[in-house]
Amino acid sequence: MVSRSYSNLLDLTSCGSPTFGREKKRLPRVATVAGVLSELDDENNSTGSDAPSSISQDRMIIVGNQLPLRAHRKNDGKWDFTLDEDSLLLQLKDGLGDDVEVIYIGCLKEEVDVSEQDDVAQYLLDTFKCVPTFLPPELFSKFYHGFCKQHLWPLFHYMLPLSPDLGGRFDRSLWQAYVSVNKIFADKVMEVISPDDDFVWVHDYHLMVLPTFLRKRFNRVRLGFFLHSPFPSSEIYRTLPVRDELLRALLNSDLIGFHTFDYARHFLSCCSRMLGLSYQSKRGYIGLEYYGRTVSIKILPVGIHIGQLQSVMNLPETESKVTELRDQFRGQTVMLGVDDMDIFKGISLKLLAMEQLLLQHPDKRGKVVMVQIANPARGRGKDVQEVQSETYATVKRINDAFGRPGYTPVILIDKPLQFYERIAYYVTAECCLVTAVRDGMNLIPYEYVICRQGNEKLDQILGLNPFSQKKSMLVVSEFIGCSPSLSGAIRVNPWNIDAVAEAMDSALVVPESEKQMRHEKHYRYVSTHDVAYWAHSFLQDLERACRDHLRRRCWGIGFGLGFRVIALDPNFRKLSVEHIVSAYKRTKHRAILLDYDGTMVQPGSISTTPNAEAVGILKSLCRDTENVVFIVSGKERKTLTDWFSSCERLGIAAEHGYFLRTNQDAEWETCLSVPDFDWKQIAEPVMQLYAETTDGSNIEAKESALVWNYQYADRDFGSCQAKELLDHLESVLANEPVSVKSGPHIVEVKPQGVNKGTVAERLLLSMHEKGVVPDFVLCIGDDRSDEDMFEVITSARSLVSPVAEVFACTVGQKPSKAKYFLEDTSEILRMLHGLANASEQSARSSSPQSSH
Repeated sequence: MVSRSYSNLLDLTSCGSPTFGREKKRLPRVATVAGVLSELDDENNSTGSDAPSSISQDRMIIVGNQLPLRAHRKNDGKWDFTLDEDSLLLQLKDGLGDDVEVIYIGCLKEEVDVSEQDDVAQYLLDTFKCVPTFLPPELFSKFYHGFCKQHLWPLFHYMLPLSPDLGGRFDRSLWQAYVSVNKIFADKVMEVISPDDDFVWVHDYHLMVLPTFLRKRFNRVRLGFFLHSPFPSSEIYRTLPVRDELLRALLNSDLIGFHTFDYARHFLSCCSRMLGLSYQSKRGYIGLEYYGRTVSIKILPVGIHIGQLQSVMNLPETESKVTELRDQFRGQTVMLGVDDMDIFKGISLKLLAMEQLLLQHPDKRGKVVMVQIANPARGRGKDVQEVQSETYATVKRINDAFGRPGYTPVILIDKPLQFYERIAYYVTAECCLVTAVRDGMNLIPYEYVICRQGNEKLDQILGLNPFSQKKSMLVVSEFIGCSPSLSGAIRVNPWNIDAVAEAMDSALVVPESEKQMRHEKHYRYVSTHDVAYWAHSFLQDLERACRDHLRRRCWGIGFGLGFRVIALDPNFRKLSVEHIVSAYKRTKHRAILLDYDGTMVQPGSISTTPNAEAVGILKSLCRDTENVVFIVSGKERKTLTDWFSSCERLGIAAEHGYFLRTNQDAEWETCLSVPDFDWKQIAEPVMQLYAETTDGSNIEAKESALVWNYQYADRDFGSCQAKELLDHLESVLANEPVSVKSGPHIVEVKPQGVNKGTVAERLLLSMHEKGVVPDFVLCIGDDRSDEDMFEVITSARSLVSPVAEVFACTVGQKPSKAKYFLEDTSEILRMLHGLANASEQSARSSSPQSSH
């Protein structure tokens, strides 16, 4: 399937700017952007989603690897297209409401000749509201059979590429093909999107980097992503060479959906360990803060389309097939398995359990039949062939050992079945077995439960009382996504053959009343949590996640797959160096308060000693007699004294302001009187216990405080231990005059009333008492302890000039009481350097001119 819009692989993978090679045909609603997908400069990205909208009705653009269509050529050579009723993407439309227009974007299962692509595309758009993505066969093979099926799919199912034969080594060309295809899909979305009106819902691991391309073009695009496969634990996922790129791409979505809490937990753990991001749960919603945007996480297993199942159950063909199966298995109990023929579905393990059942329970021979429907594998390769040959060999061995005339213990159906035939097997089977070793969701148990509910005609055929309660039994693997939802099923570890065999036996001997009770429980859940419920719930959460889009100011930063959007409150803006230097030059009485760690030096630096540049800037600022400059730090006073001994007029507040001196010649003062530090004898042994049990943590004993630092411990374990330590210390120190606080990688105990806000307040008060009214106040800090300073300087209007220029500035974009931000330490030093230059220029201009 070749697309004329596809130009050059390297251009696409390097985030180039491909142009559509043909003129656009008529669309139901055309985007206001041009047909060229241009990658805007970062400065222009903020306007990416400001295009006016022509229609206010909500519209959902659903993007998946395959369109919900069936295609085949008729005898006359013309194409015949029909909707694929089995497609989840088509079924979910029921949950979106009649007022939501739906457009589909994806590939066709059949290859379309280049000469026919324009006509086919227009026909599909007009008839089915489908936009086909035509891919060159070679590119599609590298993308789908290569990167998706050789790298992502095995890894997401916990299979590591330990050797070239097992999964294969990472191939960068396959990754480039994956990115290229995602870019082509983005182009197709651009053709139809109206960014301020439309929702975009992207499906599954084939399109994991698509959110980055869409967010880059439209900063405020309303974008949801749902992963239908498992998401592996961080220990597995971190082996992927492009792990960060995929995580950051997914985080360009507004809402990310998973089937189970386990999958979501693994994703959040990867974001924490690899990107340093933490999540919060607020009123039942989980959210990740990512550059000022909140990325919501949704946990909801998909359901099935019950109406479709029931309509097939009503077909005469289904009734005939049920009659045939009833006669074929008269006097026998049918156990059913329906699986794809791939390495993760556990077909061979299920067959081994059946063999064990017949060995251990001779009475079951001749009475119990296993029907295994093996659908063709979606992938291809040696592993599929191995599964097939092992399956055939095991079936033959079991049938040779236990079969006899009129009785075949295992019936393997490996040819494609019509949907009504599969339904008939569901209706006939007393028990359904799903023993996959890993599966994202697996809807077979749901389909089975609905089919076992039956209908009046089928009840008559099977000789059931239509008024009696229906019954069913499920044996399901612990490792499939639907397992947590099926509380009445017998859960098994599929690797434990004996346990699976015993579960099969238990399912057969369970009393009828219990079978009815379990069925009723499952039927109630499955019938109320169908595909429409799932889609409606996802759309509701997507609307909620996008509610603040228009209120926030957005702009994009980063290149390629490192692109992300910064979203800020309208009142929170970047501090302009020109603006603050201009204010600095106009003012005469300045107060400057600077945090140290994370502000004057990079956070996490191995060496925390200030460099010559930082010390030189501080000396320049202190030489200006119109400035009062303070370093306000959590560090000890001796350390700070040694570091800044050359800055004679620099004020220092150590240990968060407990110790304070106004310049090098002044005596150290304490901000409050503490009678004793006996509480340290209680707190230190507790901290020592946690330091010994948390590798990578340590205790920092200060004169006025104790700090437990876990910066170099395992992130998750350290965070967990920190919460425990916080609770422990609050409990044992409840009657002591101290406060216990947690901060970035620390838990600290210090005297009550000690905080950086008191330093800011004392400084402004002392200037006021000397008759100096500050008309310029600058305060910079990077963490929670600095918020107290921000609060003081922004609210202390009585201590500053009515026209004072007040700059509360935090480091990085995050919720803060500060009104300004700078990105990092280098930007802060550049800004302070600008202030120091202004002081030096002022000093030179005011010095007396030498006479000639």
